Amino acid sequence: MSHTKMNKCALAVKLGLVAGVAALTMPAFAQQAAAANDGAKEQNVEVIEVRGIRRSLSDSLNTKRFADAVVDAVSAEDIGQLPDSDVGQALGRIAGVTVGRTFGQGSSVTIRGTDPLMTLTTLNGQNVASTGWYDQMNIDRSFNYSLLPPELIGGMEVYKSTQANLVEGGIGGTVIVKTRKPLDMFANTAFVSVKGEYGSVNENVAPELSGLYSWKNADETFGVLVSAAYVDREYLRRGTEADLDWGNRSSIQPSSFLQEQTREALDATFQFRPNDKIELGAHLMTMTLGADSLGANMYINTDTDWGDGPSNCTKFNAAGVCVVSNTPDSRASKVFFQNWARLGEMTSDSFEFNAKYSGDGFTLTGLAGSTKAEGGTEMTANFGYGWWGDKFGQVKWAGQVDATGNQIAINGRDMSFSQAQLDTTVGTSTWTGTRGPNSDEEQYLQLDADYDLDLGVLNKFETGVRFTSHEFERSEYRAIYDPSKKNEFKTSDLYNGTMDLGYAGYTIPKGDVNAMINATNSLVSKFGYSRPGYGKIAEDNTSLYGMFSFAGEGFRGNFGLRYISTEVKSSGHVIDGVSSDGLGVNTGWSANIEQVNGDYSDVLPSFNVTFDLAADVMLRLSAGQAITRPTYDTLFTASISGYPDDRRGNEQITFGNPGLDPMKSSQADLSLEYYYGPSNMVSATYFVKDISNFIVANTKFNQKIGAVNNDLLVPADNWTVNTYVNAGGGTIDGIELQLNHAFGNGFGIASNYTFAEADAPAEVYTDRLSVFTESSKHSANLVGFWEDHEYSARLAYNWRSEYMVREYGKYYGNRMHDDFGTLDLTLGWNVTDYAKVRLEIVNMTAEDDVQYGAAAVGTEVKPALQDGFPTWSFKGETTYKLGVNYSF
Repeated sequence: MSHTKMNKCALAVKLGLVAGVAALTMPAFAQQAAAANDGAKEQNVEVIEVRGIRRSLSDSLNTKRFADAVVDAVSAEDIGQLPDSDVGQALGRIAGVTVGRTFGQGSSVTIRGTDPLMTLTTLNGQNVASTGWYDQMNIDRSFNYSLLPPELIGGMEVYKSTQANLVEGGIGGTVIVKTRKPLDMFANTAFVSVKGEYGSVNENVAPELSGLYSWKNADETFGVLVSAAYVDREYLRRGTEADLDWGNRSSIQPSSFLQEQTREALDATFQFRPNDKIELGAHLMTMTLGADSLGANMYINTDTDWGDGPSNCTKFNAAGVCVVSNTPDSRASKVFFQNWARLGEMTSDSFEFNAKYSGDGFTLTGLAGSTKAEGGTEMTANFGYGWWGDKFGQVKWAGQVDATGNQIAINGRDMSFSQAQLDTTVGTSTWTGTRGPNSDEEQYLQLDADYDLDLGVLNKFETGVRFTSHEFERSEYRAIYDPSKKNEFKTSDLYNGTMDLGYAGYTIPKGDVNAMINATNSLVSKFGYSRPGYGKIAEDNTSLYGMFSFAGEGFRGNFGLRYISTEVKSSGHVIDGVSSDGLGVNTGWSANIEQVNGDYSDVLPSFNVTFDLAADVMLRLSAGQAITRPTYDTLFTASISGYPDDRRGNEQITFGNPGLDPMKSSQADLSLEYYYGPSNMVSATYFVKDISNFIVANTKFNQKIGAVNNDLLVPADNWTVNTYVNAGGGTIDGIELQLNHAFGNGFGIASNYTFAEADAPAEVYTDRLSVFTESSKHSANLVGFWEDHEYSARLAYNWRSEYMVREYGKYYGNRMHDDFGTLDLTLGWNVTDYAKVRLEIVNMTAEDDVQYGAAAVGTEVKPALQDGFPTWSFKGETTYKLGVNYSF
């Protein structure tokens, strides 16, 4: 029997054993646990009079305890008081949840070893439109957590198992972000917060402002809640990158990335409840993320002097990459320095109207809404300096580069230089002038009905229908330059101040983003529409569900079915080999837009049951099926990069496939939970997932597709071609352990550990590694806290083992992220009953961000991504936040 078949058989046995527990245990426990069930019901309405951290833990445990499904939660201690000031970081405290960070903020969530693309995030149960602000980001369905200020939300629930009334789309799980409602709050509730943030790398102070006001009339029939948040921070990332495909396969880069991050958010909720039967509501949320950025890279050749002279390399790895080089002062080598300037922004606006009618034994609910996002790169510019100008050729490198570990060590000359050492004049890199606007929009309509039943153990039936119309549109425009204008600018006009570069902190001139963008734009006569850069995905989804809830002496739960049907239309230009409109990138691409269609449907069962073994002990079982739809990147008719370009071998095209089926999981959970106090709990959970219909990126090199790159010295039709297909399956199983305990003297702990054995088919990935993307085998949290009426302290450590980062069609491709842990400290002082001061220190140990090539030698990835070569490494930053808030 093959290894794959053995795994399938083993998994089938596990699923069967877990599912069989329900049949074996339900009769036995039904009579034994009657008294225990009554006790649990009493606790369900108990008012827990605690505040602060213990209150947050109690609320979270209550959500977990009384849910029918497998659920964990994060609850705000009070208005604007999530346990962490970053939404992603707060989610990362939950057992089985790990968070990926990009550009200094939590951006993606992985649940139980699954790909973050398998996590569905909703706002009050509905999707939120989101686009990237950056023209090289993956276009997927994930929600960008960096958009969401924590002050605007009341809590989050993470459904790790499925049930029929949940919106489909999350194999890993479903994150429900919840906002507050005015009729649930006291009239004239107000909250104001002012914070300052300081980073050990950027060394700047950034302001954060937020506020909330909630009002309702004396009859409590009408209420309005308005909240807002504003952040203006400068993020600086410093480190070393390996770039083995520029000119010579042996070069490394001390680099820095500086981004001006502004975040504005406004949330408004209206409620009208004229009587006990009718309730009307409206919700509006608008968010903006500004992300103008400056990239600075210095290229140091680690072999020859850019092809001249003898080799300085003393050691190569098995992939043929130089890992140790010694460049003597007598033969100091030339360097190349460049800046990337980008203007980028993303907005997301959501509006919903809802209505509810409560009758005699039934409830009808309806809602209609729209969510729309716009974003992308407004403009890109690049300026570079080498050995061909009048000054910069005097800046040279000598020293040792050691890339034998997971981080590149650079020891040699101080590479600091001033603006005066740059060439007097410089031209913009005309091939980089691009605009990449994206838009994402969804309209939805949902109708639900709940009926009370008196049919033995069946006590409720829920049913509903949901319609969504979703459209994602990607565009690209390339600059067409006026030949009568001279591409030459004074360097002194393009720089303003200084900044640090790389780990060593070399002092370099700081580029002026707006000046670089304006200089490039001054040469542009117009922007030409890029045919291969356009794509539109139109997707219509219909879902129906029916779910029964049941309860008896010592047990409760639900079971149901969800039917889903999806129609996909993908539109774009295609290669015809002959068409042209004078714009180089359009050569060989059809003038007309063509459309390709696809569709799929499925029925997804779910079953959840909880047994009260004793007054405080629960056995929980769940089983069901879930899907994750293909990302938009995989549905576009075609996507290109490196074309037209003067670097041979950069041309890459990815053909999407609108006929892809969603990935599908058959999954089950079995947990034992012991609650022995308002904030105390110990639990163990076993989970298993069998995932099929993986979406595979097949890659072929040196392919002719009918599009010639005329920017090459010798024009050629020679492409790397990626295609997407459904193929193969994978399995995930593991355990979660949790322990929360609050002592009587104000001290307490909250801890969890997750082991996830995630086995993906190696053929799915070009690196041929059989691990899920962003899946850590081990993850853990340990939180210790103390609080009294006046003061509080919390020390939290979050750790995850190594995980793969994959970016299909992107420059850096597939790389392994080293294990990563952060130690965070939060101190609070309740100055009065209304005013609080809070200090938060994140990543106290300044843990570095380290990534390296993990693929075996000979696989179809770059040499820099093979044999453990250190590809990325960024300096860890400790962030300090000091704030005061006032609430009444």
